[in-house]
Amino acid sequence: MPAEDDDRPRKKISHEIGQDLSLLSLEELTERIALLTAEIGRLQQAATKKRASKDAANSFFKS
Repeated sequence: MPAEDDDRPRKKISHEIGQDLSLLSLEELTERIALLTAEIGRLQQAATKKRASKDAANSFFKS
């Protein structure tokens, strides 16, 4: 029977801010931490690019 469970596609990991964490296993919590850490990195990269664009525009218009 367990072999059938392995064949099923895993549900995509998602996280809702403020969600009840008491029902999650340690493995699920670890997966969510990894997911959110990757998302923080992605957000930081986007912010860096936007900051560089803004700085370039400010520099251009000050000249």
